[in-house]
Amino acid sequence: MKPSTRRRLFRGVLYAIFIAAVAAVVLLADWQAIQTNFLNPEVFSEQFPAIITTAAKNTVVYTVIAFIGGLLLGLTLALMKLSPVAPYRWVATIYIELFRGLPALLVIFGFAFAIPIAFQWRPPGGTAGAGLIALIIVSAAYMAETIRAGIEAVPAGQREAARSLGMNPSWTMVSVVLPQAVRIVTPPLTNELVILIKDTSLLFIAGMALSQRELTTFARDGVSQYANATPLVAAALMYLIITLPLTQLVARLEKRNNRSR
Repeated sequence: MKPSTRRRLFRGVLYAIFIAAVAAVVLLADWQAIQTNFLNPEVFSEQFPAIITTAAKNTVVYTVIAFIGGLLLGLTLALMKLSPVAPYRWVATIYIELFRGLPALLVIFGFAFAIPIAFQWRPPGGTAGAGLIALIIVSAAYMAETIRAGIEAVPAGQREAARSLGMNPSWTMVSVVLPQAVRIVTPPLTNELVILIKDTSLLFIAGMALSQRELTTFARDGVSQYANATPLVAAALMYLIITLPLTQLVARLEKRNNRSR
Protein backbone atom coordinates (compact mmCIF):
# COMPACT_ATOMS: atom_id res chain seq x y z
CA MET A 1 0.00 0.00 0.00
CA LYS A 2 1.34 3.41 -0.96
CA PRO A 3 2.12 5.92 1.83
CA SER A 4 -0.40 8.38 0.39
CA THR A 5 -3.10 5.67 0.45
CA ARG A 6 -2.27 4.83 4.07
CA ARG A 7 -2.52 8.49 5.01
CA ARG A 8 -5.92 8.82 3.34
CA LEU A 9 -7.11 5.63 5.02
CA PHE A 10 -5.89 6.84 8.41
CA ARG A 11 -7.67 10.19 7.98
CA GLY A 12 -10.82 8.36 6.94
CA VAL A 13 -10.71 6.27 10.13
CA LEU A 14 -10.27 9.40 12.23
CA TYR A 15 -13.25 11.07 10.52
CA ALA A 16 -15.35 7.95 11.08
CA ILE A 17 -14.46 7.88 14.79
CA PHE A 18 -15.33 11.58 15.12
CA ILE A 19 -18.69 11.13 13.36
CA ALA A 20 -19.49 8.11 15.52
CA ALA A 21 -18.66 10.04 18.70
CA VAL A 22 -20.88 12.96 17.66
CA ALA A 23 -23.70 10.60 16.75
CA ALA A 24 -23.42 8.85 20.12
CA VAL A 25 -23.64 12.16 21.97
CA VAL A 26 -26.65 13.25 19.92
CA LEU A 27 -28.48 9.95 20.38
CA LEU A 28 -27.66 9.29 24.03
CA ALA A 29 -28.04 12.80 25.46
CA ASP A 30 -31.20 13.66 27.35
CA TRP A 31 -32.06 16.80 25.40
CA GLN A 32 -35.16 17.51 27.45
CA ALA A 33 -33.12 17.56 30.66
CA ILE A 34 -30.42 19.69 28.99
CA GLN A 35 -33.01 22.19 27.80
CA THR A 36 -34.69 22.35 31.21
CA ASN A 37 -31.53 22.66 33.28
CA PHE A 38 -29.10 24.51 30.99
CA LEU A 39 -31.12 26.25 28.28
CA ASN A 40 -34.27 27.35 30.06
CA PRO A 41 -35.55 30.32 28.00
CA GLU A 42 -37.39 31.92 30.91
CA VAL A 43 -34.34 31.84 33.19
CA PHE A 44 -32.12 32.95 30.31
CA SER A 45 -34.27 36.01 29.60
CA GLU A 46 -34.23 36.92 33.32
CA GLN A 47 -30.45 37.41 33.11
CA PHE A 48 -30.85 40.42 30.85
CA PRO A 49 -30.10 43.27 30.86
CA ALA A 50 -28.28 43.01 34.23
CA ILE A 51 -25.76 40.48 32.91
CA ILE A 52 -24.61 43.14 30.42
CA THR A 53 -25.10 46.40 32.32
CA THR A 54 -23.61 45.10 35.59
CA ALA A 55 -21.73 41.79 35.24
CA ALA A 56 -20.11 42.17 31.81
CA LYS A 57 -19.40 45.86 32.42
CA ASN A 58 -17.69 45.10 35.74
CA THR A 59 -15.69 42.27 34.15
CA VAL A 60 -14.37 44.63 31.47
CA VAL A 61 -13.65 47.41 33.99
CA TYR A 62 -11.80 45.03 36.35
CA THR A 63 -9.81 43.63 33.43
CA VAL A 64 -8.77 47.06 32.16
CA ILE A 65 -7.70 48.20 35.64
CA ALA A 66 -5.73 45.00 36.30
CA PHE A 67 -4.12 45.06 32.85
CA ILE A 68 -3.00 48.70 32.98
CA GLY A 69 -1.74 48.35 36.55
CA GLY A 70 0.00 45.07 35.76
CA LEU A 71 1.55 46.50 32.60
CA LEU A 72 3.04 49.53 34.39
CA LEU A 73 4.33 47.45 37.28
CA GLY A 74 5.54 44.73 34.91
CA LEU A 75 7.49 47.26 32.82
CA THR A 76 9.15 48.57 35.99
CA LEU A 77 10.07 45.04 37.08
CA ALA A 78 11.42 44.16 33.64
CA LEU A 79 13.69 47.20 33.64
CA MET A 80 14.80 46.38 37.19
CA LYS A 81 15.66 42.82 36.17
CA LEU A 82 17.77 44.16 33.30
CA SER A 83 19.41 46.80 35.49
CA PRO A 84 23.18 46.74 36.03
CA VAL A 85 22.47 47.44 39.72
CA ALA A 86 22.43 44.03 41.41
CA PRO A 87 19.94 44.78 44.25
CA TYR A 88 17.35 45.88 41.67
CA ARG A 89 17.82 42.62 39.80
CA TRP A 90 17.50 40.61 43.03
CA VAL A 91 14.27 42.36 44.07
CA ALA A 92 12.71 41.95 40.62
CA THR A 93 13.73 38.29 40.36
CA ILE A 94 12.37 37.43 43.82
CA TYR A 95 9.09 39.24 43.08
CA ILE A 96 8.61 37.57 39.69
CA GLU A 97 9.45 34.09 40.89
CA LEU A 98 7.30 34.47 44.01
CA PHE A 99 4.11 35.65 42.34
CA ARG A 100 4.48 33.38 39.32
CA GLY A 101 4.77 30.46 41.72
CA LEU A 102 1.71 31.30 43.84
CA PRO A 103 -1.87 30.56 42.71
CA ALA A 104 -3.74 33.78 41.91
CA LEU A 105 -6.65 32.59 44.06
CA LEU A 106 -4.38 32.36 47.10
CA VAL A 107 -2.95 35.84 46.48
CA ILE A 108 -6.45 37.31 46.14
CA PHE A 109 -7.52 35.63 49.38
CA GLY A 110 -4.45 37.00 51.14
CA PHE A 111 -4.99 40.58 49.99
CA ALA A 112 -8.73 40.48 50.63
CA PHE A 113 -8.64 38.97 54.12
CA ALA A 114 -5.25 38.05 55.60
CA ILE A 115 -3.28 41.25 54.95
CA PRO A 116 -6.07 43.66 56.05
CA ILE A 117 -6.39 41.73 59.34
CA ALA A 118 -2.65 41.44 59.92
CA PHE A 119 -1.82 45.10 59.17
CA GLN A 120 -5.13 46.77 60.02
CA TRP A 121 -5.28 47.92 56.40
CA ARG A 122 -8.48 48.95 54.70
CA PRO A 123 -8.06 48.42 50.95
CA PRO A 124 -9.58 50.99 48.58
CA GLY A 125 -12.82 49.62 47.16
CA GLY A 126 -13.17 47.09 49.97
CA THR A 127 -12.55 43.42 49.32
CA ALA A 128 -13.19 43.85 45.60
CA GLY A 129 -10.46 46.50 45.49
CA ALA A 130 -8.11 44.21 47.41
CA GLY A 131 -8.80 41.45 44.90
CA LEU A 132 -7.99 43.82 42.04
CA ILE A 133 -4.69 44.79 43.68
CA ALA A 134 -3.86 41.09 43.92
CA LEU A 135 -4.65 40.60 40.22
CA ILE A 136 -2.40 43.54 39.34
CA ILE A 137 0.43 42.10 41.41
CA VAL A 138 0.12 38.60 39.91
CA SER A 139 -0.30 39.75 36.31
CA ALA A 140 2.69 42.09 36.66
CA ALA A 141 4.95 39.13 37.40
CA TYR A 142 3.97 37.44 34.12
CA MET A 143 4.04 40.64 32.08
CA ALA A 144 7.48 41.51 33.43
CA GLU A 145 8.96 38.32 31.96
CA THR A 146 7.17 38.93 28.66
CA ILE A 147 8.45 42.50 28.44
CA ARG A 148 11.97 41.46 29.47
CA ALA A 149 12.02 38.84 26.72
CA GLY A 150 10.80 41.43 24.22
CA ILE A 151 13.53 43.89 25.22
CA GLU A 152 16.22 41.24 24.93
CA ALA A 153 14.84 40.21 21.52
CA VAL A 154 15.67 43.64 20.08
CA PRO A 155 18.95 43.20 18.14
CA ALA A 156 22.00 44.49 19.98
CA GLY A 157 22.95 46.44 16.86
CA GLN A 158 20.07 48.81 17.54
CA ARG A 159 21.58 49.79 20.88
CA GLU A 160 25.06 50.11 19.38
CA ALA A 161 23.77 52.35 16.59
CA ALA A 162 21.98 54.58 19.10
CA ARG A 163 25.09 54.81 21.28
CA SER A 164 27.19 55.71 18.26
CA LEU A 165 24.86 58.66 17.69
CA GLY A 166 25.60 59.90 21.19
CA MET A 167 22.45 58.67 22.98
CA ASN A 168 22.83 57.76 26.64
CA PRO A 169 21.60 54.31 27.80
CA SER A 170 18.34 55.64 29.29
CA TRP A 171 17.34 57.54 26.17
CA THR A 172 18.36 54.59 24.01
CA MET A 173 16.03 52.35 26.02
CA VAL A 174 13.11 54.79 25.84
CA SER A 175 13.38 55.93 22.22
CA VAL A 176 14.92 52.93 20.43
CA VAL A 177 14.59 49.67 22.34
CA LEU A 178 11.17 49.95 24.00
CA PRO A 179 9.23 50.92 20.81
CA GLN A 180 10.61 47.83 19.06
CA ALA A 181 10.03 45.65 22.12
CA VAL A 182 6.40 46.79 22.30
CA ARG A 183 5.84 45.53 18.77
CA ILE A 184 7.35 42.17 19.68
CA VAL A 185 5.41 41.67 22.92
CA THR A 186 2.01 42.94 21.73
CA PRO A 187 0.66 39.45 20.84
CA PRO A 188 1.66 37.80 24.16
CA LEU A 189 0.43 40.82 26.12
CA THR A 190 -2.89 40.64 24.29
CA ASN A 191 -3.03 36.98 25.27
CA GLU A 192 -2.37 38.04 28.87
CA LEU A 193 -5.35 40.38 28.57
CA VAL A 194 -7.54 37.44 27.57
CA ILE A 195 -6.27 35.47 30.56
CA LEU A 196 -7.03 38.43 32.85
CA ILE A 197 -10.62 38.55 31.60
CA LYS A 198 -11.08 34.99 32.80
CA ASP A 199 -9.07 35.55 35.98
CA THR A 200 -11.54 38.21 37.12
CA SER A 201 -13.79 35.25 37.90
CA LEU A 202 -11.48 34.54 40.86
CA LEU A 203 -12.60 37.77 42.53
CA PHE A 204 -15.68 35.94 43.78
CA ILE A 205 -13.63 34.71 46.74
CA ALA A 206 -13.23 38.30 47.96
CA GLY A 207 -16.99 38.81 48.20
CA MET A 208 -18.93 41.22 46.04
CA ALA A 209 -21.71 43.72 46.56
CA LEU A 210 -24.56 43.40 44.05
CA SER A 211 -23.27 46.35 42.03
CA GLN A 212 -19.71 44.95 42.01
CA ARG A 213 -20.46 41.46 40.68
CA GLU A 214 -18.56 40.24 37.64
CA LEU A 215 -19.85 37.55 35.29
CA THR A 216 -18.96 34.46 37.32
CA THR A 217 -20.33 35.83 40.60
CA PHE A 218 -23.45 37.01 38.79
CA ALA A 219 -23.97 33.54 37.27
CA ARG A 220 -23.33 31.77 40.58
CA ASP A 221 -25.94 33.94 42.29
CA GLY A 222 -28.36 33.19 39.45
CA VAL A 223 -27.83 29.44 39.88
CA SER A 224 -28.64 29.77 43.58
CA GLN A 225 -31.70 31.94 42.89
CA TYR A 226 -33.28 29.79 40.17
CA ALA A 227 -31.85 26.36 41.11
CA ASN A 228 -30.94 26.13 37.43
CA ALA A 229 -27.66 26.14 35.50
CA THR A 230 -28.89 28.40 32.69
CA PRO A 231 -27.19 31.50 34.21
CA LEU A 232 -23.85 29.70 33.83
CA VAL A 233 -24.53 29.24 30.11
CA ALA A 234 -25.47 32.91 29.77
CA ALA A 235 -22.24 33.94 31.51
CA ALA A 236 -20.21 31.58 29.32
CA LEU A 237 -21.70 33.18 26.20
CA MET A 238 -20.79 36.63 27.50
CA TYR A 239 -17.21 35.52 28.16
CA LEU A 240 -16.98 34.17 24.61
CA ILE A 241 -18.39 37.40 23.17
CA ILE A 242 -15.65 39.31 25.00
CA THR A 243 -12.70 36.95 24.49
CA LEU A 244 -13.15 35.54 20.98
CA PRO A 245 -12.47 38.87 19.20
CA LEU A 246 -9.33 39.26 21.31
CA THR A 247 -8.06 35.76 20.52
CA GLN A 248 -8.59 36.49 16.82
CA LEU A 249 -6.66 39.72 17.28
CA VAL A 250 -3.79 37.78 18.87
CA ALA A 251 -3.68 35.41 15.89
CA ARG A 252 -3.59 38.31 13.41
CA LEU A 253 -0.88 40.14 15.33
CA GLU A 254 1.25 36.98 15.43
CA LYS A 255 0.84 36.49 11.69
CA ARG A 256 1.78 40.11 11.06
CA ASN A 257 4.87 39.80 13.24
CA ASN A 258 5.90 36.59 11.47
CA ARG A 259 5.56 38.29 8.08
CA SER A 260 7.56 41.32 9.21
CA ARG A 261 10.37 39.07 10.42
